[in-house]
Amino acid sequence: MQRREFLTLLGGAAAAWPLAARAQHTTMPVVGFLNGASAESYARFLREFRRGLNSMGFIEGQNVTVEYRWAEGHYDRLPELAADLIRRRVAVIAATSTPAALAAKAATTTIPIVFTTASDPVSLGLVASLARPGGNMTGATQLNMELGPKRLELMHQLLPKASTIALAVNPTNPRVAAVQTRDAQEAARALGLQLRILEASTEADFEKAVASLPKGAGGLVIGAGDSFFLSETAQFAAISMRHGVPTISNGREFAAAGGLFSYGGSVADSYLLAGVYTGRILTGEKAAELPVQRSSKVEMYINLKTAKALGITVPPGLVIAADEVFE
Repeated sequence: MQRREFLTLLGGAAAAWPLAARAQHTTMPVVGFLNGASAESYARFLREFRRGLNSMGFIEGQNVTVEYRWAEGHYDRLPELAADLIRRRVAVIAATSTPAALAAKAATTTIPIVFTTASDPVSLGLVASLARPGGNMTGATQLNMELGPKRLELMHQLLPKASTIALAVNPTNPRVAAVQTRDAQEAARALGLQLRILEASTEADFEKAVASLPKGAGGLVIGAGDSFFLSETAQFAAISMRHGVPTISNGREFAAAGGLFSYGGSVADSYLLAGVYTGRILTGEKAAELPVQRSSKVEMYINLKTAKALGITVPPGLVIAADEVFE
């Protein structure tokens, strides 16, 4: 072979290498990840989602690519973010909050969608039934909406002399807020309590709403099942303490940050299940044939240091039952 021919052949091969590398990359399945919050605030849950994917043999960056779309608390951005993932031609969309799931459902009837939600997916219209989802959606639910009345009952147990309890809901998540309000009103009537509704969709809203509570008005229950409240949990714990308002939310981070009490379903567990289902769909299973999983894990965390600062005595039975106590 002549030297010129060899160099030409070598040059052609070298030019082909990047193309081959790109071709190999594009054969990797792409998962679209859609959420209403931010990556920083959901880091712990993301780890669980990836752990679920890994259990099915998929490792991000090695044999699967994940395209992340975060609404950063602006739920009105979710439809466009979902449309962007569809244009990306993803194999599966993991819509890991109720607003994200609703946006993904409205955007496509063909791309498989795996959701996480604290609400009833049948009532939301996401699936036909838990056992037989049908369509292109399945996923995992948490026991957070169902536990809303229990959080009100726990607050009443901590503050037996209080006649009014406040409930914080996010008005930009109206379907969830409506269910939270209805259930809390029924529970308040059964307990002989007055219920005060506070609306907040930003940290400033929450600060203003908490500051508006009259002294001695009782405690505050933060509506679970909303990614905004979950993502800002440490800030809400600080605001509640600053105003001296006993507050119950869900998630370990709330109590660890100084919040009085946390009680709710395990969000992390539902993300793990969603990761497993995403992996199963990537292996060829159909969303319509995968029954919706119900994460039954319930977690309780108590901050006794905060209770002492607020002059609240936590019943010993609750302390014993807690997953973790901060002192």
